[in-house]
Amino acid sequence: MLRQSAVAGQFYPDDPRQLAGMIDAFLKTGAEPTEALLAICPHAGYVYSGAVAGRVLSRVAVPRKVVVLGPNHRGVGRRLAVMTEGAWLTPLGQVEIDTALGRDLVATCALAENDALAHKLEHSLEVQVPFLQRLRPDLLLTPVCVSMLTYDECATVGQALARVIEQAGEPVLMVASTDMTHYESAEAARAKDELAIKQMLELNPEGLYKVVRDHDISMCGVLATTIALEAALGLGASRSELVAYTNSGEVSGDFRQVVGYAGIIIS
Repeated sequence: MLRQSAVAGQFYPDDPRQLAGMIDAFLKTGAEPTEALLAICPHAGYVYSGAVAGRVLSRVAVPRKVVVLGPNHRGVGRRLAVMTEGAWLTPLGQVEIDTALGRDLVATCALAENDALAHKLEHSLEVQVPFLQRLRPDLLLTPVCVSMLTYDECATVGQALARVIEQAGEPVLMVASTDMTHYESAEAARAKDELAIKQMLELNPEGLYKVVRDHDISMCGVLATTIALEAALGLGASRSELVAYTNSGEVSGDFRQVVGYAGIIIS
């Protein structure tokens, strides 16, 4: 089963050389990459959010095995859709699916189901993959597409994911794909996003879930991030760092309706 790129030529260049050059320009050199449990990265078009993703991922020592969790914008497929076999194709080449880890997650977590349909057109996970390919050519990918979960369900999934990662026999990085507030003024977006960022930096998945709900924050990847934070805690996370925060207005010049982008590392 080969998943074709759904948003190449839209969210990022479909020409391999142009794409590689763009990613390399976003990746910051100088800092020694360090091991991390979780990277929280945005997933808009690269022209808007690629700089934030590049700053985050260039700081992380990307292992062979990576679990990417993101929201289901299309509303198709299972609520917790794991692709467990095949490969993903991007302009930079083919990425193999981590069949062993994906199957272990489905076997360990009753909510997780093997489902490729949810991934077919979803951009939130796809836009992370070329960055990861560029940093780790032998990447093994576990894509997890998330929708319509309660906090208790997120906690259950996160705890199961932590157990699966513990048993993987080698380092595993989680990447939670999310944008922050959508289509509010830059000032309003920052005020709301700071509430959510505070919970992420405090390693508080339940606090994140609740503050996004209670303050009507349009953080599209809140469920995926809640799961990943829960898993990171189960794996012993104790440190967090906000690497970057910006919004689309910094590129478009329109600060009346922006999308917020945050980049965070958890270790």
